[in-house]
Amino acid sequence: MRRFPLLLILALVLATPPFLTTLFSAASEPVADRFDRLFGGPFELTSANQSRVSDGSLRGQFLLVMFGYTNCPDICPTGLVTVGEALDNLAEEASAVQAIFITVDPARDTPERLKEYATSFDPRILMLTGSETEISAVVKSYRVHRQTYALAEAGSKIGHYGVDHGSLMYLMGPDGQFRTIFPHGTTAEQLTAALRRYLSKR
Repeated sequence: MRRFPLLLILALVLATPPFLTTLFSAASEPVADRFDRLFGGPFELTSANQSRVSDGSLRGQFLLVMFGYTNCPDICPTGLVTVGEALDNLAEEASAVQAIFITVDPARDTPERLKEYATSFDPRILMLTGSETEISAVVKSYRVHRQTYALAEAGSKIGHYGVDHGSLMYLMGPDGQFRTIFPHGTTAEQLTAALRRYLSKR
């Protein structure tokens, strides 16, 4: 089975001054231990059904976490379809994996909007939103790039903007610790094979 070049991907993701400082300050520690602390953290967000969901309430399952927003033109829909196909491929094993889509655009992605958006994708994918403070905290803990930009064709209309954001998927273990990342473009077959490998180690 082909393994993802995790160290290369992480080198590209972390190649900015704040991350380099963190990475090299722990150079004497095992690589896996350093990465455990670089990605992930506690969160409490709101689902499309308006229930509160925390990382603690999902403990015991693998979490496949991705970030995006409902107005995303291509990366997010593609990633969500890939995740749905991987869950189908896993069959009964899929019950051990909770896929999560966390919005990076909480101002527009209300629970109602997420509920509507979710109808286009696998119903097992948990859609989460929250306040700007809550989303900012989880984006920071996963080290996700996020920056809004104006849409030129929208003129001065309020709410017409896009969000440039990171496209990685993060796999967190049943213990809440980081396991690996998957870059955008990972196929459903590659994702399925990798998830099965981690599930076999439970």
